[in-house]
Amino acid sequence: MFKLAFRFILFDKPKAFGAFMGTVMSVFLIGQQSGIFIFLANSMSVLVGNYQSYVWVVDDRSTNVNALTPIDKRIGYELQTIQGVKNVFPIVISGGGAKFSNGTSSGLVIVGSQAPNFVGGPWNMYVGKKEDMIKDGALITDYYDKNALGQLKLGDYFEINGKQVYDAAQTKGIRSFGGIYSFTTIERARYLTNMSSDKSSAFLVELGDPSMKDSVISHINRKFFGVRAWDGIELTYQTVMTVLKTSGIALSFGTIIVFALIIGFVIIGLTLYSAVIDRIKDYGTLKAIGATNGFIRKLILTQALIIGAAGYVFGAIITEIFRIGVATTGTIIVFPIYIRFAIMVITIVIALLGSLFAIKRITSLEPGQVFRG
Repeated sequence: MFKLAFRFILFDKPKAFGAFMGTVMSVFLIGQQSGIFIFLANSMSVLVGNYQSYVWVVDDRSTNVNALTPIDKRIGYELQTIQGVKNVFPIVISGGGAKFSNGTSSGLVIVGSQAPNFVGGPWNMYVGKKEDMIKDGALITDYYDKNALGQLKLGDYFEINGKQVYDAAQTKGIRSFGGIYSFTTIERARYLTNMSSDKSSAFLVELGDPSMKDSVISHINRKFFGVRAWDGIELTYQTVMTVLKTSGIALSFGTIIVFALIIGFVIIGLTLYSAVIDRIKDYGTLKAIGATNGFIRKLILTQALIIGAAGYVFGAIITEIFRIGVATTGTIIVFPIYIRFAIMVITIVIALLGSLFAIKRITSLEPGQVFRG
């Protein structure tokens, strides 16, 4: 069956190439848009996502880690008294305006964490170490943000809200949604952003016994006024959902993916239908010599399967080239295995569904019709 189907495909190479390219285009568009959407979703919650093992305590109105209202730092001392709590780490997340020596300016999201642990602070260190931000005026930026930060180089001085700082170390690949992350000590973060010394943006609670997480969260939410405790995983999810609900990102990417599905379905369907019409005498001959409708269906479905599989492989290769290319600019796309599998299944399903046009036409054909006139 496979050999016969392949010969049918090669009989009309232009049409086979058209169906193949339609599949490749569909796979690339689905993969590209899915990858960018995953990147954006990860960047929406990158800070809490990197510290999911902690219980996050934030103000009781926030469902988005990118928009936190400062809370009294004395709450941290109270949290420390809860049974099962091992450590409490305050962090500051606030914005500032930066000016650089080349005359350009940029907004920064300044994240301050507490020495010596720096929980909530930088990770993926590329140049230097976290402890470098203890030095007077030190700040840590990301390697991929250097162009947006006035071509900033390691050791360069610049201003944040009129106060002088310098680039002491660099991370690599920490991408945020709608802002540029920089890291420093919690005291310097308060100073640079004019936040009161008795305020923090959130507290990261470390538990002595992880099995007590639910009970600790429940206790905080029942006993503490004005704050809410979140499981790190839950806050990650809630942050992404909040951003998606308040923006058109999901609709935009979803629309493009739907159109990619339609493109693949229509191109494969019309191409296979056209190929069947062009070879209708051959199919009629097969039926005349005893081929059943079931055999014809399998033949057409096999052709669709071959085109779908080949299109997926080449589409996946192009998508991987795209992924590697944009990674050099800091757009780090990671395709989970289930996403790759889902795209493969969708591609095959599109190809098989597209073949239904051709199957319907040929199974309704009477063998004698092709030999008349």
